[in-house]
Amino acid sequence: MLETIGPFFQKLYEGSGWNFIIFYEAYEYDRFVAAIWVSIQLIIACLAFSLVVGIVGAWAQGAKSRFIRLGMAGYIQFFRNTPPFVQLLTFYFVVGTITPQVDMGGYYEPVIGAFGWAVISLGFFAGAFNTEIFRSGIEAVPTATVEAAEALGYSRIKAYIYIILPLAFRVCLPALNNNLVNLLKTTTLAYAIAVPEMMYTANQIWSDNVNVPEMMIVLFLYYIGLVGILVWLMHRWEHNMRIPGYG
Repeated sequence: MLETIGPFFQKLYEGSGWNFIIFYEAYEYDRFVAAIWVSIQLIIACLAFSLVVGIVGAWAQGAKSRFIRLGMAGYIQFFRNTPPFVQLLTFYFVVGTITPQVDMGGYYEPVIGAFGWAVISLGFFAGAFNTEIFRSGIEAVPTATVEAAEALGYSRIKAYIYIILPLAFRVCLPALNNNLVNLLKTTTLAYAIAVPEMMYTANQIWSDNVNVPEMMIVLFLYYIGLVGILVWLMHRWEHNMRIPGYG
């Protein structure tokens, strides 16, 4: 690819001073491509984990155990009312110091690295909002539908998985779409704990080459593209899952 676009950006730099070095210098290009894949992996992992947390959390909110309900309410209030950046640093620098470490032959590596803590922290943060989103969808399911499931002999967990959740999912997809887009953008906070995603790598590149404006343009275009793809996929998903009477 560099052989195709490299000469153009090299001449652009020589003629105008705009230094998009990632498109004509092999070392910086490799760093840039690696950061793209790390960012995509981080985003997918955070989105998936937050959805799992939201689904489980919404079920736990209706549990018969008062202890579980109170615990879930405390989790939601904690993660919704504290900054995600502070949460990320707390997980990495506080919880990370008390987790087990593995002997790598002369030095120790934590079981969970920076990437893992970013997924856990950001997933729990967005999961708190997803829990409330799924709860609103569950409350929109007609009571008669739930009673019909119980009359057919469904247990609470089976009714939730096979009947309530699929209907609630369709209702809450628009709100879920907004939260997942916000989570995608929030993943840039992972640069603070040295996860080599796009923001962290761009910072390194502009520090080495003093091309902050150029790298900021690349960052904006990159995340605009990712958000556009996610929004398009979510809208297609919402359209394909639509049922008359359920949004």
